Amino acid sequence: MCAAGPAVRVADAVRGAQERGWRVCVVLTPSAVGFVDVAGLEALTGYPVRSRHRRPGEARGLPRARAVVVAPATYNTVNKWAHGIADTYALTLLAELVPLGVPTAVLPFVNSALASNPVFSESIAYLRRLGVTVLYGAGQFEPHAPGAGGSRLAAFPWHLALDAVPWPGGVVDDGGG
Repeated sequence: MCAAGPAVRVADAVRGAQERGWRVCVVLTPSAVGFVDVAGLEALTGYPVRSRHRRPGEARGLPRARAVVVAPATYNTVNKWAHGIADTYALTLLAELVPLGVPTAVLPFVNSALASNPVFSESIAYLRRLGVTVLYGAGQFEPHAPGAGGSRLAAFPWHLALDAVPWPGGVVDDGGG
């Protein structure tokens, strides 16, 4: 999860995934930490919320992912990911998991000014070529006017991201990650 407005409601998405029978782990970009109740998410999921790389000797803590949902995804994260920049734990995971064939869906949350930058379109096209399901365009996520994102938080379509991932039945709890 990235630092975008809908992040304040990530517990709703976690509960939605759990209702589907998923075991959920939450990984945040460092900027997203201030958007959520980390302790509440840990209690809800039963897993530590991760936002940084492990230190040497630190326990792994998360099971190996069998599917990934990146939501809300910011302009910054989408572009960094597509350009191979892995300067956060979340981006490093994405850089590793997509080439391993882990089903991945991304649901952006960007304004129309950022979305109109050609770099963003190119990044989305590249991620799609990698096999990532990018939920962007008509009937999916459509950008809002600059400054209007706050009015769209309650309507953020978490369900689209959950529906987009062909879920293979939870996670393999092998201590990897």
